Amino acid sequence: MDRALIIGSAGQDGRLLSQRLQREGSTVLGIERGRLVCGRGAGPFRSPVDILDAPALDDLVARFAPDAVFYLAAYHHSAEDKSLPGDLELYTRSHDVHVRGLIHALEAMRRHAPKSRLFYAASSHCFGEPPAAVQDESTPLRPRCVYGITKTAGVGLCRMYRANHCIAASAGFFYNHESALRAPKFLPTKIVRAAVEVAGGRRDKLVLGDLSARVDWGFAPDYVDAMIRILRLAAADDFVIATGEAHSVEEFVAIAFARAGADWRRHVEVEPAIIGKPRTTLVGDSRKLRTATGWSPSVSFRQMVELLVDTEIARVSNKALIDV
Repeated sequence: MDRALIIGSAGQDGRLLSQRLQREGSTVLGIERGRLVCGRGAGPFRSPVDILDAPALDDLVARFAPDAVFYLAAYHHSAEDKSLPGDLELYTRSHDVHVRGLIHALEAMRRHAPKSRLFYAASSHCFGEPPAAVQDESTPLRPRCVYGITKTAGVGLCRMYRANHCIAASAGFFYNHESALRAPKFLPTKIVRAAVEVAGGRRDKLVLGDLSARVDWGFAPDYVDAMIRILRLAAADDFVIATGEAHSVEEFVAIAFARAGADWRRHVEVEPAIIGKPRTTLVGDSRKLRTATGWSPSVSFRQMVELLVDTEIARVSNKALIDV
């Protein structure tokens, strides 16, 4: 892909994708919170572009003429965040980002770049409380949360534009995937930073809501690799992107603290009240993706956690040197 437009380039996946595509020689233009981020050779695009402003996005697609559009924009919130907006406001914000902005991008592609290809970052939350312990592309979409409901609507739009307008729009059902670029509000980052702080004597306690919760966790660069492979397929389609393995929060904590050099049992406390409701265990079957593209995870769960801890230790050490 020679020219890629990344909508949502400021997030973990957008940053990793931008870095990789530019290393491979692609021209990359990113949209992050209304601001354009031009990679090498992207041209003089300086005006702000809001994905909710259909004419502005239409004009940008017409001028940039992307070969690929990665729609990674997402409105995230944490189950432990007590300052969440009400359901109406949460739905409105989520719909704007996951659905309204997407249809603006699809319409711009239909009008100005009908041969370009789109990847939409969907979510395991689209499956909600599924009838099977392991989910694949045939699993019914039964979202139970606002995030999943609006992401499912986005999947529906991709399918509609594939069928009605021959737009090559693929959706990837992302399961949890982590890197050192994850924001502090995400659970893995909280655990990793706490482990390093405890080991360094800068903190004594980490309070979590549920150690028994099980998650299908993968390594974010692997998931970026998956989306690139999907867009390089001859035909657009939908794919589950997952490791197929579930690991408990306790496993994550134990590995992280051990790697940092601390005994988690002495420093981790459980307070169930900080979790709003029990979490459904979601595990993805990615055989369709593996067969179609040859994709597979490059690191194990343990390797991923240890790599996150090592990176955090290096970050703290570098910061200390800079502050001296």
